Amino acid sequence: MNRIPENLQVLRRRIADACAAAKRAPETVSLLAVSKHFDADTVRQAMAAGLTDFGENYLQEALDKIAALPRAGLHWHFIGPIQSNKTRGLAEHFDWVQSVDRLKIAQRLSEQRPAHLPPLNVCVQVNISGEDSKSGCSPAETLDLCRAIAALPRLRLRGLMAIPAPVAAGDDAHAPFRALRELFAQAHATLGGDAGFDTLSAGMSDDLEAAIAEGSTLVRVGTALFGSRLAR
Repeated sequence: MNRIPENLQVLRRRIADACAAAKRAPETVSLLAVSKHFDADTVRQAMAAGLTDFGENYLQEALDKIAALPRAGLHWHFIGPIQSNKTRGLAEHFDWVQSVDRLKIAQRLSEQRPAHLPPLNVCVQVNISGEDSKSGCSPAETLDLCRAIAALPRLRLRGLMAIPAPVAAGDDAHAPFRALRELFAQAHATLGGDAGFDTLSAGMSDDLEAAIAEGSTLVRVGTALFGSRLAR
C-alpha cells in the first residue's frame, strides 16, 4: 500500500506547526525526500504526491534511479560522503551536492562540471558535533572553506549542511542547530551578504522541529516519508 501521500500530509503539518511555533512562514522551509535504499518505483510514487527534490547517499544507486526516471522537473541532491573518484559522476548528473567538506573535492567538482549545465549548487558540510564517525569540516575550518569554494567558477555555494549527533535525554536539542545557525550567519557575512548563500540544510525525521526553530531552510526526511528502509 502506498502510504506516501498520507505520510507527506503528516510531515507537511509537522513542518507547518514548527514554522508557526518559530513565527516563520511555512514556505521558508523546503522538503528534501531522502530516497536512498528505495527504488525508482517508490520515487515515482513520491513524484505523484508532488515531491520534486530527492536526496541520495550512494552514487551508483542514484545514477540507476536518475536514468530510470524523467529528468524534467526533478532535482537530485547528493548528501553522502564523497570519494575523490566519484566526483565526475556527481558533477555530471546531480543538481546539488550538499556534502562538500574539503577544497580538493570542490575543485574536482568545479573542473568536472559540464559546460552545458548550470553551475552545480553545493553546500559545505559541517561536523557540528565533532563526531569522529561523521564527515564534515570542523566549524573552525568552515569560513575559509566557504571563501575558497565561492571563488570556483562552476560551483554555486548555497549554504551549510550538518547532521548533528543525537541528543541525549535532558540535553538541549536545539544547541547544535543553534551553533550551525550562528556559523551560517558568520559565513553569510564573510561572503559579503551574498543573497545566493541561502540554504541551511539541517533536520531529519526525528529532529526537524528543533532544526526549524533554529533557522533550517531545508529538512532532509526519509523514514517519516517512506517508512523504514530495508537492511543493506
